Amino acid sequence: MAGTSGRRAAALQDVVLSRCVSAGCLVAITFLCGCRLDMHIQPKYLPYEPTSFFADGRSERQPVPGTIARGHLRLDELFYTGRENGVVSNQFPFPITRADLDRGRERYNIYCTPCHDYTGSGRGMIVQRGFPQPPSYHIQRLRDAPVGHFFEVMTNGFGAMYSYAARVDPADRWRIAAYIRVLQLSEGATVQDVPQAERQKLAEQPAQPPSQQAAEQAAGQPR
Repeated sequence: MAGTSGRRAAALQDVVLSRCVSAGCLVAITFLCGCRLDMHIQPKYLPYEPTSFFADGRSERQPVPGTIARGHLRLDELFYTGRENGVVSNQFPFPITRADLDRGRERYNIYCTPCHDYTGSGRGMIVQRGFPQPPSYHIQRLRDAPVGHFFEVMTNGFGAMYSYAARVDPADRWRIAAYIRVLQLSEGATVQDVPQAERQKLAEQPAQPPSQQAAEQAAGQPR
């Protein structure tokens, strides 16, 4: 009899435990369903959804006049537009160092060479595949152009070229413009422009055809 009573008690405990677990799971599922419903049906307006709450019928509110996003207080006209008093400038907004030129070359090789090639002649790889050819940086018009012109073109786009403002920050646009000046100088430079200490090295180097020089330069640059 004692063994039978023990088995009945154990069975009763199993039944009670099973019901408690079932009840607990049901309560948990109920709460989870409630949370899921709240997350899917939120008291909010979707973008551009109309509303009758405001007099103009729009759910979006216009920014307070004069509001400026954090980090976008652009008071330096030259640095952000390439102009001074509304006129395209031939001045850089900060001193250009060797490190700036190295950075400008790096950014130029990444963003500009597909169209302008490594020498700035406008025969980049996608031009060779049919894209409209940009003018060479070495034509007189662009050699005479103020440096702010190149910054402005990178900022706003020009012709078939779209704006790079979202891809290249203002400081790097100025560095690229400085490197463009380096390319222009290199194409028009003479031996007299080379420091005296370096002229002997040039004299000792064997002459190479221009096509071979361009090929070696392209092979040595990152793509």
